[in-house]
Amino acid sequence: MRTVHRAMQDAGIPSHDLAPPPPSSARFPDGAHYRIEIAGVERLSTLEAMVQESERRHSPVHRIIASVAGSVYLERQELYDMAQLAAERRIEVIMTPGPQRGMDTGRQFTTPEGLVSGMRVRGQDTLAFVVKEILRCAEAGFRGFLVTDEGLLWLLNRMREQGDLPPDTLLKVSVFAGHANAAGCKVMEMLGAGSINPLADLSVPMLSAIRQAIRVPMDIYIMLVRAMGGFNRSYEAADLARACAPCYFKFEPGESEAAIYAPWNDEAYHIHMVREKMRYVSIVNELVAELGPDIVLSGAGPADLAVPRPA
Repeated sequence: MRTVHRAMQDAGIPSHDLAPPPPSSARFPDGAHYRIEIAGVERLSTLEAMVQESERRHSPVHRIIASVAGSVYLERQELYDMAQLAAERRIEVIMTPGPQRGMDTGRQFTTPEGLVSGMRVRGQDTLAFVVKEILRCAEAGFRGFLVTDEGLLWLLNRMREQGDLPPDTLLKVSVFAGHANAAGCKVMEMLGAGSINPLADLSVPMLSAIRQAIRVPMDIYIMLVRAMGGFNRSYEAADLARACAPCYFKFEPGESEAAIYAPWNDEAYHIHMVREKMRYVSIVNELVAELGPDIVLSGAGPADLAVPRPA
């Protein structure tokens, strides 16, 4: 009988967390180790402010997570306008579709213990609603979508293969899917994920082991909301890029997801938050340049990004 470690190795995943983590030999197509992702670009005015701040600080943003509250809160014209601006600036957009858990009438997810049931889509009607919202966003030109449910990921990948979604659609697995080891992330890749966000509190050796098992980019939190840990990994950023390339650095400071992404927040609040996130990006880029001079950041608008394609 094979040992557990041999069985894991034969399955194509490391048998241990990799310490010290070996440098990743993989890169983005432009040769870069890392790119920048800004979460919580909730509406057009937020995107406009982010673009202005990015240019002022000479800090490129390669990907945004848009409308974390849910794209269902955006009017069709605003979707088109956001897609147009992102396309002009060659910024990849991962749209967060709705309805999401907590929006429907099921309340188990909102209880302290029911929270562990996860952010899976509840029921077939809701599954259909989410797919319809993704198609509405795809019509506006968006090509990237955030997925928290493995079943939804499988269905969207099948629709992409059969031509019901554009072939260049990018499916990103959210941190809320809860994957924290190489086996789980490998399954997500097999189901069609084009980018994977593991749990935010994994050590560099743990993340390094995941990198050895998958080919798609990893999305790694540098800053996280206080309600989920509130940590700041700025001084680890160079090591994270070296071990996990190609990876996106993700910035999401604030009190809690529920507070910062409430759809009724004033526009000025989101503008303030996105400018703060760009300030933190600049700080991290400075630290990476100082502590990891071998680490390469992509320039603005690489050709391989899944940018919107507005009509």
